[in-house]
Amino acid sequence: MFPVLQPTYFSPIIQFVAIAKYKEFWFELEDNFQKQTYRNRCYVFGANGNLLLNLPIVHEHSGQRQKTKEVKLDPQNNWQLLHKKSLEAAYRSSPYFEFYEEEINLVFEKKYTYLIDLLLDTNEVISEALELNSIIHKTKHFEIEYAKDLRIMSNAKLKQDFKFESYHQVFSDKHGFLANLSILDLLFNEGPNSLDYLLKHSHLLS
Repeated sequence: MFPVLQPTYFSPIIQFVAIAKYKEFWFELEDNFQKQTYRNRCYVFGANGNLLLNLPIVHEHSGQRQKTKEVKLDPQNNWQLLHKKSLEAAYRSSPYFEFYEEEINLVFEKKYTYLIDLLLDTNEVISEALELNSIIHKTKHFEIEYAKDLRIMSNAKLKQDFKFESYHQVFSDKHGFLANLSILDLLFNEGPNSLDYLLKHSHLLS
């Protein structure tokens, strides 16, 4: 049985530790959307420390639960320009920002209706940057639990210390090392070394 993960927005580093380790996995597409998860947010390292990049979604007012794959992004909110400028301000001086900038910006130039399409695209862009050739399956029905259930990684309220080794971050001199940020932080700062860093931390999942 391959592990089951939630597709998330420029996922936290620990999720890509799992993707790099297992190489073949399932993406959950049949769950109900929940608040306070990395489905519609990520955290990067800004000049003032931990910086939230939030995706605006259209909330269902009928009281009915929405499946994640049915959730729509709010077209009235110019989140793409905001996130693009925020990443430029945070990482323009990082060693590898310009190396990956063009590929990352493709996400901010494409028009999205559904959140799930954006999440799958961000995973694909990052996987290509890391040169991962993962085999991804997509769930067809919802299960309460799986033998290798890693969906909890999408919970942004989970404050688990994964004991990541530090690497240089642009503003670490001011704020110290911030662990398990968005994979973008690792990629912009470590570049081609990012995959080795992920594999080095595979033991965190054992």
